[in-house]
Formats: sequence, C-alpha cells, structure tokens
Amino acid sequence: MGERVTGLSLVEAWLSNLRHVLSDDSLVATEVRVGVFYTAARLGSGQVGVAFTPRNLTDTVCCPRSAAAAPPAGQMAGQDAWTLAQFALSDVPLRRAVGVAVLNALSTLATELHGTPGGKLLLGMDALEAAGVRAEDRVALVGAFIPFIKTLKGHVDQLWIIDKHRDALNKDELSFWRPTEQVFETLSKASVVIITGSALVEGGIDSLLEAANQARMVVLAGPTAPPWHPPFFERGIHVLGGIRVLDAAKMLQVVSEGGSGHFFETAAEKICMIRDASETPPSKNNHHLR
Repeated sequence: MGERVTGLSLVEAWLSNLRHVLSDDSLVATEVRVGVFYTAARLGSGQVGVAFTPRNLTDTVCCPRSAAAAPPAGQMAGQDAWTLAQFALSDVPLRRAVGVAVLNALSTLATELHGTPGGKLLLGMDALEAAGVRAEDRVALVGAFIPFIKTLKGHVDQLWIIDKHRDALNKDELSFWRPTEQVFETLSKASVVIITGSALVEGGIDSLLEAANQARMVVLAGPTAPPWHPPFFERGIHVLGGIRVLDAAKMLQVVSEGGSGHFFETAAEKICMIRDASETPPSKNNHHLR
C-alpha cells in the first residue's frame, strides 16, 4: 500500500508511508502519557499507540538546557498528530518515544482503514510462534526476551542473546549472552533474528536489519512493534509481533501508573502480522520446538 520510499531510514519511511495512506489527514493527539516503562498516545479518533520509554538517560530533565530538549510537557495533548510523530526522528530518546507512540496510533488507524495489504493478521498469537522457529535454527535475540529465552534454550541449535545488561539473565543463561559490540557479527550468523521493538526508540534499527539480511526469518517483537507493516516488510522484516489495544482508557491508565508490558493483558491482546500470507505458522498445538 502506497509508494515505496527509498533512501530513507526505516522510521522516515514509516512516517512518509503513513502520511501517504492517511492522505495527510488532519489528526489530533488528544492524550500523551510518558510512563516509567512505556509511553502512550491517543488520537482524537480513538486509536492508542505505545512505545518503550528509554531509561538510563543522559538527558534527564534536571536543568533548563536538558528540559528544553525533552518532550514539551503540558503542551502535547491537543497538538497535531503529525507534528508529534516527527519526534520519532529526534536525537532525544524521550522525544523519540513520544513520536513512535504516535506513529503506532496512526498505524492502528491505517490498518482500520486499509486492512493488511500484503500481510496476514493473526490475533492472539505470540511472535515466536508466528516465526516458526525450528530445532536446527541459530537464533539471535536482540534484547533479553525472557519468555522467548525460556522457550528457546535447549531447543535450538544455537541461541545468542545480545543485551546491554548481562545481569538480566539467569546463571544458566549467561553462556548465551553476547556483548553489544558483537551484535553485527552475531546477527550475520543467525538463521532467525528477533529484535525488540524498542530499537525503534533506542536507535540502530537500520543497522540491525542490514546485519540480519541473510537470516531466514527476521522478527520485530514487543508492544512497540507497529501493526502497519508495509515499510517494515520492505526492509526485510517477516513478522511483526505487537499488540492491539482493546481498552484505550485502561491502557493509558496502566502506562501512567508505571505498568510494563506484563500489565497490558488487561487492556490489549497480542497480534502478529506475517509477510507471507500463503504460509500459515504453526499452531499452539503444533509448535516446531515441541
């Protein structure tokens, strides 16, 4: 759906594609919540998008200089959604979180209006199930996906976990850990690459996808992964595993009260978008890793 945009970063292409398919309609962001773990934005048309809130920031708001770079607190609700979406291109991590949350809300609107051209929507399915991981696969996780690690360890040929925080892993998982300095070398050897959607906020998604271009399956997973897929499929992603918000008010409350993805079950359901609609992923009763 829409023209293919070349020479742009993935986030730039995502924004450009949404402007095209939504005809640059005038849309307002009625609410913005920047929580401890996630940021959320709601459009006047009702759609809610979320994005990872970066932590360990060097731009913490503690002085006039850093406050000027941060999202304009008290001024975002009621702004033009496209203006806030531009924050996704900012050099400031907290601004990027706001921009990506707005882009996810706009992506939900795009799927409601245009469906899933070139993709297949699977409701209630986990991204790891949709990926169809095989016992012979060499799997690289960019980000310590704890539920994925529990499912994969001991059931695939190789498992590598690239994460800044080695202490996020249990003792029996430390052998899988690779430092971030080895991310590109590791991804180039993997047959399945699973990247956290937070890379859209933290940066580096384009380099990660380039390093993973030989993988049989590339997955972008987590609540930050968008439902609108064309720009992502064009960049080599096969599966988008995110969420669909079912209760907008509840989601905004959970985010505001410091909820992590674990708490989203009360307000959202898991969804997956797969690139090849002709290939049905394994069901929960027929998992490749059984």
